[in-house]
Amino acid sequence: MTENAPEGTVPEPEPLQEVEAGPRPLGVVLEATGNTEVDAVLVRLRDADLLPTEDHVEVYEDVHRGLRDTLTRLDDDNRS
Repeated sequence: MTENAPEGTVPEPEPLQEVEAGPRPLGVVLEATGNTEVDAVLVRLRDADLLPTEDHVEVYEDVHRGLRDTLTRLDDDNRS
């Protein structure tokens, strides 16, 4: 409660500051995995910072597909 508000009253809330519309970076830090193929796929996650939320699914699906393909190739190489 502020000092100027009479006892038993609710002080006026602070006015909301306008927030710039549009995508805001998520701040996700990408660390190298040590596998160049996996790292190349993960770089695509940076695109999510530049897109509106509704477009994130496409990025995540691309990354998932790329990781799955890479892991399948690695598995196939180990079987040979």
